[in-house]
This record gives sequence, C-alpha cells and structure tokens, in this order.
Amino acid sequence: MIGIIDYGMGNLYSVSKALERIGADYLLSNDKDVLFETDALLLPGVGSFRDAMAILQETGLDAFIKDEASRGKKILGICLGMQLLYEESDENGPTKGLSLLKGKVKRFSGVSKQGASYKVPHMGWNLLAFQQPSPVLLGVPEDYVYFVHSYYVDQYDKNELLASSSYHEEVPAVVGRGNVFGTQFHPEKSSSTGMAILENFVKLVKEEER
Repeated sequence: MIGIIDYGMGNLYSVSKALERIGADYLLSNDKDVLFETDALLLPGVGSFRDAMAILQETGLDAFIKDEASRGKKILGICLGMQLLYEESDENGPTKGLSLLKGKVKRFSGVSKQGASYKVPHMGWNLLAFQQPSPVLLGVPEDYVYFVHSYYVDQYDKNELLASSSYHEEVPAVVGRGNVFGTQFHPEKSSSTGMAILENFVKLVKEEER
C-alpha cells in the first residue's frame, strides 16, 4: 500500500489516478498513524517550498517523514515534493528542508551563461539523460518527460543524481539514495516513460513486502 501524503499542497488527483492505472493500492491521508501502516510514502507537491515546510512542521509530518525514512520505508517525492527532500531552498527566503538528500534548491536565473534571457518557469518536455543505474530506471528509456517548475536543485551530491535534464542549467531530474527517491518532473503526466518510473517504484515496494 502506497501512502500519498495529503498536506494540502499536492497534485493528488493526477498522482492517484496514475497509481490506479498501474494497479497500485494507495490511500490519501495526513494522519501519521494511518500513513505509518503503509508500505511506502509518496510526497507530492505544487506551490511554495516555504509554505509546504510550514505545513509539514505544523502537522509534525516533517519529523514523521524523516523517521520513516530512517526506518527504511521507501519514499518518492514528486516536483516540489522532491525539492522538500533536500537541505534548503531560497524560495521566499532561506528555508530548511527535510535534509534526506544533500543539496540546495534555487531559482532559475532567467539569464543564460551567454547572457540571453529565457522563460521561467520551465514548462514543457525535456529529455532525460541517465547518470547511473537505479532500480527506478530499470527498463526506462531516455525519453522526454514533463516539467513545470521555477526552482531546481543545485550543489547536489553527484552520487545521488540518477538522471538529469537540461534547461539552460543541468537540472537533477531523478534522484535517490538508499530508500529515498525523487523526480523533479511529473511522472504521472510524462506518458509511458513517467509511468514506467512509477511502476518501478511500486515494484521495489512489493519486493520488500515479500
């Protein structure tokens, strides 16, 4: 059973429908006792890093997520949910994250290294480039996936970078260490490639149940 953490800032409908399409059992909850009984956690997110962390702290879900990660429970963060896994973001002022992965989140500058302006937010389909093997990428093609974001992870640990993309800067697109994973793009909106990543995550969870 996948527990989708409902903290009021997630793309819950599209994520839950994607899990339904691949036949994964899931539940939506903000109750720590309910989520504790699940086999894995999915942390979605749309909006501001600072607002999201404030809610997680007010509800105690921040400590809960860190405790579950330390117990070895599989965790997948999507979009803002992935950024929350990191140490800090400068969105609306410096804000500490969950610190499950190493790195900081910063805004696209909007100006390329050559001095040309580019659009922020980054919205659209960009190509994945795999950096190292991972069970969440098993059998997944290096294909286009769908991004919507104004902030990206910088100063990251290269050992935690599974796949990247490029939008005037190198963008960590799939990340992970141990039982903690994240995608900057929306796998639930990224056609067969995104669905294959979700399926691999679910397979990892089921293998652990055996």
